[in-house]
Amino acid sequence: MNNRVLTPLTLLSLASLIACTPTRVGDQVALNSPATWQHAANAKTAQTAEAVDLKTWWQGFNDPLLNELIDQALATNHDLKIATARVREANAMVTVAEAALYPSLDFSLSGGREKRIDRIVGVPSGQGIKLITPIADAVSGGLAAHWEIDVFGGRHLEAEAAAAQAEGSKEGLHAAQVGLLAQVATNYLELRGVQQRTGILQSNIALQRERLRALQVFVKAGLANEADLARQQTLLQTTEATLPQLVNAGQKLIHRLGVLLGEPPENLEQRLAVTGSLSKQMPTMPKLLPADLLAQRPDLRLAQTEVSAAAASLGSARADLYPKLVLSASGGVGALAVGGFPSLAESVYALGSGLSAPIFNAGRIRAHIAAADARLDQVATNYEKTFLLALEDVENAFVAHRSATESLGQLTAAEASAEKAYRLVDALYQHGAGDYLAVLDAQRSKLAVSDERAKAETAVGVAMVSLYRAFGGGWSMDASVRAFENASAR
Repeated sequence: MNNRVLTPLTLLSLASLIACTPTRVGDQVALNSPATWQHAANAKTAQTAEAVDLKTWWQGFNDPLLNELIDQALATNHDLKIATARVREANAMVTVAEAALYPSLDFSLSGGREKRIDRIVGVPSGQGIKLITPIADAVSGGLAAHWEIDVFGGRHLEAEAAAAQAEGSKEGLHAAQVGLLAQVATNYLELRGVQQRTGILQSNIALQRERLRALQVFVKAGLANEADLARQQTLLQTTEATLPQLVNAGQKLIHRLGVLLGEPPENLEQRLAVTGSLSKQMPTMPKLLPADLLAQRPDLRLAQTEVSAAAASLGSARADLYPKLVLSASGGVGALAVGGFPSLAESVYALGSGLSAPIFNAGRIRAHIAAADARLDQVATNYEKTFLLALEDVENAFVAHRSATESLGQLTAAEASAEKAYRLVDALYQHGAGDYLAVLDAQRSKLAVSDERAKAETAVGVAMVSLYRAFGGGWSMDASVRAFENASAR
């Protein structure tokens, strides 16, 4: 075989054998993870990691309407749709980056007719040599291949960076899902708490109106004075002023749920305006170790992909310091027909190789490497910071849940005491040994404690939601893959 043909083939085989990535950079970041949680409700239990199904934690509230709202949010929320589109975009960019690892093959076909003054030829004639400008018809076509051999791994690392960024976009989708579920559950629980408090407040207002009516009767009978009547009117008006604030808070929560569910708020008014009570059932307390956050929390997984992408980009930047080897080949058929002359058709081909290496570029490559190295330092530090923020998030959620639970226990006991006091005062009144106003006051005190207890119940539920959000609950790899495939199919 012709040596000119053997040379490119030899270079191709050699490059395939020695292809490597000597510029690869490690992407591991050492994190100092505590052994257990400081403020967990049961430290001994929390020390043992157990397989906890976090993906459907909201079902632990045993509230069918909450389950329905979350299912709708997962299907229609705009933030999830945006995040899903970003995943598709990132996956497409992976294909773009990986395409540079393979040869490119292009087909070309061209043809034309031309008559040019600078191509005058002499043609014999009866009167001697006649000068003419012939018309030329040319047609050519063929295939051209081009391949940059990735000897030092720069292209491979670019593809790895794109793949890491694609994984990061998936983690962004997971993070959006975790945040969405927590927002839906939190707003729903707060709405139920506001509705419950609204009912208690309306009972309190009705009671105070009754007390005002009784005082008016007593004043006419000379059993009370105008000062008592004025104080009761002030108390009633102050209590009534609280009602619009609760109604406003409830409407805002419904509006927020409408945005989260991707539909106009008025569509939810009828479904959510019915006064309900908080579910007495709570999800099981998650039992995960601090180190488990690295696998479960999407923001930590996202931060890790950023480190991997930055490390691959740094290696790719370093590869620009080394030579680049390019192989090319082309072949085809061309035809030329010039007026007055026989037409010519011939096959053509070309094989070649090229080697290029940077010599002087005014520090551009070194600066690019320095920038990529700084970027790696940034994302590595951000990964460490994100882990500390995750630990803080969980510890704060534990503290909030414990505090709310303790308050609820105390207020539940206080409500029972207030109920007992009301019954005793009412019994005295029924036997003629008590005052009617004292009965109303005891009932009002009980309602005030009930309002505080309702707020504490809401706080316990919201704290549990925060705890599951802090643990990264609300997604699973299998479910996320199916959701992405379904969205892509649409």
